[in-house]
Amino acid sequence: MVIHVVRRGETPFSIASIYGVNATRMMLDNGYTLTTPLVTGQSLVILFPDIIHTVLEGETVSSIATFYGISKNQIFRNNYELGGFSNLYPGQQLVISYSGEKLRSIYVSAYSYTFISDYLLRATLPYLSYLIPFTYGISQMLGLVNLNDIRLINTAFEYGVASIMHLSTLTEQDVFSTQRASDLFASPSSEQAIANAILKNIQTKGYQGLDIDFEYLGALEAENYAQFVSTISQSLNVEGYPVWVALAPKTSDDQPGLLYEGHDYAMLADAANYVFLMTYEWGYKYSSPQAVAPINSIRRVLDYAVTRIPTNKIYFGIPTYGYDWPLPFVQGQTAATSVSSEQAINIAREYGVEIKYDTASQTPWFNYTDETGVAHEVWFEDPRSINAKLLLADEYNFIGVGYWDLLRPFPQNWAVLNSLYDINSV
Repeated sequence: MVIHVVRRGETPFSIASIYGVNATRMMLDNGYTLTTPLVTGQSLVILFPDIIHTVLEGETVSSIATFYGISKNQIFRNNYELGGFSNLYPGQQLVISYSGEKLRSIYVSAYSYTFISDYLLRATLPYLSYLIPFTYGISQMLGLVNLNDIRLINTAFEYGVASIMHLSTLTEQDVFSTQRASDLFASPSSEQAIANAILKNIQTKGYQGLDIDFEYLGALEAENYAQFVSTISQSLNVEGYPVWVALAPKTSDDQPGLLYEGHDYAMLADAANYVFLMTYEWGYKYSSPQAVAPINSIRRVLDYAVTRIPTNKIYFGIPTYGYDWPLPFVQGQTAATSVSSEQAINIAREYGVEIKYDTASQTPWFNYTDETGVAHEVWFEDPRSINAKLLLADEYNFIGVGYWDLLRPFPQNWAVLNSLYDINSV
């Protein structure tokens, strides 16, 4: 794999000729077509096919995968344009393998809201080990707030992807409540009741584990939260179901702030089978313009995490999105708009601006002025920033990575992931 940064005047054909690859295939690998105008400063993933198969009459994805001794999901991963669907036609060319050795195999998880489109869900499932539908909550009576998740679970099953139940402090009113968590921790009988309800739900719907994500708890609840996670783990582990716990991105034991104080890394790692580090949202809707997941900030979190948590328990988070901030930024007033990588590039193309790259955060960004005269600043993810993050999984010897979230299409991310790692199945 090579990541190419587009220079002014370059075309798909001129770039493909540099690397000796097919221009059509190169653009398909990036989620584009030959007619997609390139933007100065954007990056493209250059992959080098090793074996290409020309589809014959009557062949299927399954029969081709069997012939080459690989999985159907690997066919889908090598050919994003299939969208996870098995519709083939005679003469179609499929990449069976790309040249270059992979670093190793990892587990890959991703969160998704239940209203994700079927097409986007199927296009991304082949790249996953785990799918985590978002989210079950806690009711006023300290029971479960239900989730309409059957479609996601059943679709994931088609691709051999395990579904993990997600539990947060969401209420019936669709807001997050710290008080619900505190009420739950204060009642051992309610804790046991919700543990029983979780187990029943997992067994009824076909989940294969649980991810607990209670945020903004405060220092006084840290020990209670760890005990709650331990209680749930004991209930589920005996039945063969692992438990994850999502952690705020801390850099020290005593880091101040409501987001951090209730998450004791060591205690929660002892209580759960795995942890998920939420290493994103430095740049967020109400922040000043900046990278969502700057590599330098992520490293500080990871350097601290490995002093408290075994590396074979750690998944760390990668965002699939960026933000567009109107300027000038006014604290408490300015609100950014979430954008996908594709949307960010489309904006740069529409306004004829060059995409820049911040080396400290290893993140692309640009400025533009819209048709009403309002200035904007956009920070987003691209193959360069994703590559930098994914390499950390191997550097720190983590068990895997997790994405927040699947609602925004990002073909280039999956191309980089597939180039670097084999994806473990469960």
